[in-house]
Amino acid sequence: MSTAMIFVGLILSTILATASNSWLLAWLCLELNTLSILPFISKTKHPRAIEAATKYFLTQATASCLLLLAGTSNAWLTGTWDMTQMSNKLTSTTMLIALTMKMGTVPTHFWLPEVLQGSTLLTALLISTWQKIAPMSLLFIMSNNIQPTFTLTLGLLSTTFGGWGGMNQTQLRKMMAYSSIANMGWTVITLTHEPKASMINIFTYIILTTPTFLLMALTSTKTLQNMTTMWSTSPLATTAMALLLLSTAGLPPLTGFLPKLIIMNELVTQNLTPLATMTMMTSLLTLSFYLRTTYLTTLLNPPSSATSTTKWRQKMTKNKTMILLPTATTSTFMVPALIP
Repeated sequence: MSTAMIFVGLILSTILATASNSWLLAWLCLELNTLSILPFISKTKHPRAIEAATKYFLTQATASCLLLLAGTSNAWLTGTWDMTQMSNKLTSTTMLIALTMKMGTVPTHFWLPEVLQGSTLLTALLISTWQKIAPMSLLFIMSNNIQPTFTLTLGLLSTTFGGWGGMNQTQLRKMMAYSSIANMGWTVITLTHEPKASMINIFTYIILTTPTFLLMALTSTKTLQNMTTMWSTSPLATTAMALLLLSTAGLPPLTGFLPKLIIMNELVTQNLTPLATMTMMTSLLTLSFYLRTTYLTTLLNPPSSATSTTKWRQKMTKNKTMILLPTATTSTFMVPALIP
């Protein structure tokens, strides 16, 4: 009963934050949102989970302080808490830093890999997807008042550090965290020029990430070594996982390629071709570690030695597999339906 009430609070706080038009109400809803997810992070009572909950709370509290500071300063300067009245450059930049800290973009991204690694797979799914909706909606509302140079810099740095950080990871949750950082870079980079493209990108990422985490949870897959023997549990789920990973990497003609194509087109339209080229080059870093993971997933004979151990898994039932396979397949091949 208590878990259900906390989950309802998590959903309602996000909905109210996205529907609010006042910075004071948005700050209150984001605080409720933070307090609602903390029990999910620390539920396992493991020291690593407690550490992850502490890091998440401190980071979100700092971001909330910056958000309240920016909102109060803007209200003092303009006489209103209205989100659309962010004409001052200092307050709009401070608000941007606060909201990007909540989402996990460079340079305030260091908390995200550690928090995801200390959480369960389902909690990591919530942090990577649902928890980004409210801050992204607030950024969409104030996108007209954000400094373009600042968002372009944050976006390029996020795609670069997200790609480099995920290169040497063997833990899938940390790899997904760095992938989230890189994806947030794609989202932020075109926020001021074409906010709708940013929203398309973030929601496409959520659609692709959700079945990926759910498949990982169903197959008890947490490391690259587990990926090599995932096919023995469910070959169909393994195939869906490989397609989801390639789609998240942005490999054409899969779904994840569509928002990247829209963003590249917008950057070139705005005469930012050098920046578009650098962003495309940094996306190759993300593609490389996703291709590595996909390669290990599709191996029929995993690399092993006489002393190596294999993770024991309970065989998945058909019902569990069939619930996710249509969702995963549909979300992966959604490009033809989205292109006008």
